[in-house]
Amino acid sequence: MEKTNVMRLLDAAHISYTPHEYDPTITDGQSVAKTLGEEAERVFKTLVTVSPDKKYYVFVVPVNATLHLKKAAKLVGEKSIAMLRQRDLLPLTGYVHGGCSPVGMKKRFPTVIDETAQLYETIFVSAGKCGYQAELSPEALAFYVQAKFGDITE
Repeated sequence: MEKTNVMRLLDAAHISYTPHEYDPTITDGQSVAKTLGEEAERVFKTLVTVSPDKKYYVFVVPVNATLHLKKAAKLVGEKSIAMLRQRDLLPLTGYVHGGCSPVGMKKRFPTVIDETAQLYETIFVSAGKCGYQAELSPEALAFYVQAKFGDITE
């Protein structure tokens, strides 16, 4: 299996993870979970948002959940936030849609992981490339990306 930049960063930080590979044409989170044979509640997607004054925030939520923009904005101290336009994702984060990981973005942005992640010993997040997931402890992920946990889903 090819090592992604995310895997190299986790290796360098001595963070334990299990890599998973699947068909890179599958980019829908629910389908990724099914392909991995995992509950959708344990497979997380990385969403990037922007505030009216151009501050960026990252939210990590289960693939079967929807980000609650009002709750999320309140948690990061903003009046409102909106989803980042897909065309702005690659220049901002270095990642393409379907391969966006909270680990290894071009810059570190304030990050919130949905509190349900703490119900599991391990969760899955993109390993930074379509077709690759990294399975790791939610606490290790939060520590590495300096994230906090919160109620951010509808």
